[in-house]
Amino acid sequence: MVGWMRLALAAAALLTIFIDSAGMGNSSRYAWIALLGYFCYSLLIYVLSLHFHQSAQPRLVHWADAGWSACIVFFTGYESSLFFPFFFFAILTASFRWGFEEGARVTLVSAGLYAASALFASGDGEISRLLLRTTFLLGLGYMITYWGGSEVTQKGRLALLRNVCRMSNPRFGVDHTLASLLQKTCAHFKAANCILVMRSGESEQWSLRTAGKGGTVFSGRPQIITAATAQPLMSLRHDCVTLYCRPLLPLFSKSIRQNGGQLHDPLEARWKNQDSDKMAQLAELLEARSFISVSLCLRNGEGRFYVVSERDGFSKADALFLSDIATQAFAVIENIELVDHLASHAALRERERIARDLHDSTIQPYIGLKHGIDALRNRALDGNPLLPAIDRLSAMAAETISDLRTVAGALRAPALHSEPMSMKALRSQVRQVRDFYGVDIALSIEGAEDMNDRLAAEVFQIVSEGISNIRKHTDARSGVVRIFAADGALKITIDNECLSTAGPPASFTPRSICERVIDLGGKVDVQSRPGGSTTVRVSIPV
Repeated sequence: MVGWMRLALAAAALLTIFIDSAGMGNSSRYAWIALLGYFCYSLLIYVLSLHFHQSAQPRLVHWADAGWSACIVFFTGYESSLFFPFFFFAILTASFRWGFEEGARVTLVSAGLYAASALFASGDGEISRLLLRTTFLLGLGYMITYWGGSEVTQKGRLALLRNVCRMSNPRFGVDHTLASLLQKTCAHFKAANCILVMRSGESEQWSLRTAGKGGTVFSGRPQIITAATAQPLMSLRHDCVTLYCRPLLPLFSKSIRQNGGQLHDPLEARWKNQDSDKMAQLAELLEARSFISVSLCLRNGEGRFYVVSERDGFSKADALFLSDIATQAFAVIENIELVDHLASHAALRERERIARDLHDSTIQPYIGLKHGIDALRNRALDGNPLLPAIDRLSAMAAETISDLRTVAGALRAPALHSEPMSMKALRSQVRQVRDFYGVDIALSIEGAEDMNDRLAAEVFQIVSEGISNIRKHTDARSGVVRIFAADGALKITIDNECLSTAGPPASFTPRSICERVIDLGGKVDVQSRPGGSTTVRVSIPV
């Protein structure tokens, strides 16, 4: 729509100068050039907008609009130009697409460009008109910028509330969901850090979670702190929303009645001044210039949510919106926690049963198999050509027994392991595939080492199936598996290299991998190349 409107304005301007070219005076030739150039530019932007999404247009477009507006006004009569309102088009597009700050910059630059034409004014009357128009441009431009910025802000807030209500995949657990909430909130407010401190019931132990710029949400494991450590963070009034901005003149803040701390009382529905010294000490503890904070309304426990900034960037509306986030999010999180608790309790009993079954029905037969292989080895005479194969088979059985015992122990006490059990099993599988099948798989885990157990279990199944496909369905002797975090998602790349000279490969779809990834809300992309080489790319949103 914007591209079409720009083209319509350019065509109308050309039609205007065609009808009344005499009104342009001696500069009509240059006015024709400027308006024709603007029409060609508008046509180009319109054609490009048909092929690309409008949100993909760079910021340079509205700056170019402001430049063209200044050029047209300059060549069509300076301060008395009929095309003066063209500046408002640039201000509108900047404000309603990029927000208040960008719109304010375009407004100031447009007013400066227009005011520069005062150098060419010939009399006091013309200068007076120019100053009046410049003031009008600044005033109306500010109003447009304010309303445009408000719309962009509201859209961002609605999008965040929608994400908060949906949250992350609940199959990954409460810790992962809380980490995702912190990361999304930090990104929305463009904050330096988000801090969540909470406890369950009357426990003496508090959990501390943090999220900063560019962080990942794969771990979500909280840091356990004592009540004494949590006391400064919980010292604010629990029933109020808190806003603190460091005064510009700290030494004279009391004398000029400049109070940096404010509380919003929900009962009186108004803001009140708060003891700035106490809040300044808390800001120093948080290494923040400003922060907003809300208490958490939990059914069984208490806590507080902080958003910290290194600049003066928070307003009262931001503080109240953070309260809305906490109200919406923790109602969902507590439901997830209840379901997760029931599932975890059931899973613990199931793991104990599986560990017993694993010992009785799998480990014991493997031990018997190894004893049989060892007995066969003892009966074989020296120089028997099968001895190396028997020794290799015995070593494979011994290693499998060791791995099964490790898995059984981890099933009984998973909390004792710092690395997810599934990741350890994956490394072991890569080693076995290299030793026993001669397929060298390079495993790389970047930025996702601390993923929680549930996500790690899903990743293990996906990668394990990919490695099995390489071994069974290709003649590849090497492959690469990369697990990394990017763009708010967990990425998995499984690649194998074949040296076959065969023709174009047949289409291949890893059905098991696709079904798992789709259940997690992700996507799978398969690329097959001549010779049998295949790359499987998996993206799981977190």
